[in-house]
Amino acid sequence: MLRGGGAIASRPHSNMKVSNMAQVSLKNVVKQYGSTRAVDDLSIHIKDKEFAVLVGSSGCGKSTALRMIAGLATISSGEIYIGDTLVNDMAPKDRDIAMVFQSYALYPHMNVRENMGFGLKIRGFSDPEIDTRVQEAADILGLKDLLDRKPKELSGGQRQRVAVGRAIVRKPKVFLFDEPLSNLDAKLRVAMRAEISKLHRRLEATMIYVTHDQVEAMTMADRIFIMSKGILEQSGAPMEVYSKPTNRFVAGFIGSPAMNFFDARIVVENGVFSIDGGSFKVAIPDAFNANLEAYAGKEVVFGVRPEDIAVHSPGNGCDSTIWAKAEVVELLGSEIFAHLTCGIHPMVARMAVPEDLFSVGQMIQLDFKMAKTHVFDKDSSLTII
Repeated sequence: MLRGGGAIASRPHSNMKVSNMAQVSLKNVVKQYGSTRAVDDLSIHIKDKEFAVLVGSSGCGKSTALRMIAGLATISSGEIYIGDTLVNDMAPKDRDIAMVFQSYALYPHMNVRENMGFGLKIRGFSDPEIDTRVQEAADILGLKDLLDRKPKELSGGQRQRVAVGRAIVRKPKVFLFDEPLSNLDAKLRVAMRAEISKLHRRLEATMIYVTHDQVEAMTMADRIFIMSKGILEQSGAPMEVYSKPTNRFVAGFIGSPAMNFFDARIVVENGVFSIDGGSFKVAIPDAFNANLEAYAGKEVVFGVRPEDIAVHSPGNGCDSTIWAKAEVVELLGSEIFAHLTCGIHPMVARMAVPEDLFSVGQMIQLDFKMAKTHVFDKDSSLTII
């Protein structure tokens, strides 16, 4: 239950389902602004009823891609299909999509009922049909008691629900969400992530969701599409891109806190491959030897996630030990973020609160979970292991 708005209903109040759902395909899509390519040769395929998340930092092209799907921005080249229909030159109103904006875009002089039904009214739907659809959507979203209120009388979470409801009544082929949670406070964002995911399952809808927040992407998506500088870096299920990033950018973008990176060298002594970071040296599991043979003696980038660093214990299953100095220790209740230095290398460790909590300035013996670490090509940034 959300304060001031109620949770999205979980019981089957109505039979409202979004019909005629569709797959969405972008084929070699380019968006050019002068000499700048905001979207560069983007090819993605989103399956029918899939929850797809386009994620990346500001300026990566994700919102531009969404606006091209919606028809709010023209494409410079390439093809966009909704279902089997090429929509390059189709007006937004004819694409059978519904979009939820970051700003909610509610009419301040209309009440909730009128805001939700306005799009149907201008399309010529009858008053009884509009009322039926609005009531069904309000039932799903927990808005039945708010239908006569104006937007100024609603909380941020309630306004966001109205914006979603206005999309639901359309019964579109595809839902598009452009950073819909950005204006909500942290606690409400967490709650609304779960509510939108429940809504997706209930409507059995194709949803394309844009965000800069990798936590939203990881928790909500069936598949993530990670973008940078207009280019698709990697796509896949959330845990796939987390555990098997294709390059250093993806490895550093997915995960919180971000992955630690170290300039290092691959050394081989008596058949044993190790990572030599100057101020530390750790053995690499034998299973990775074949991948690293071509890099023996060469410089690489070594990556380890904060959650794969632990205080040394003979029985914790970690097999490579280093010493580091505690610089800052952030207590978060059940866990800590420890900001450390190992020689010249800064790093962050995320771990459960140790029984003997170390203090700032203390030298700590740590273990890397080497089977979960990564090595990247120094020049191409592609993943080696």
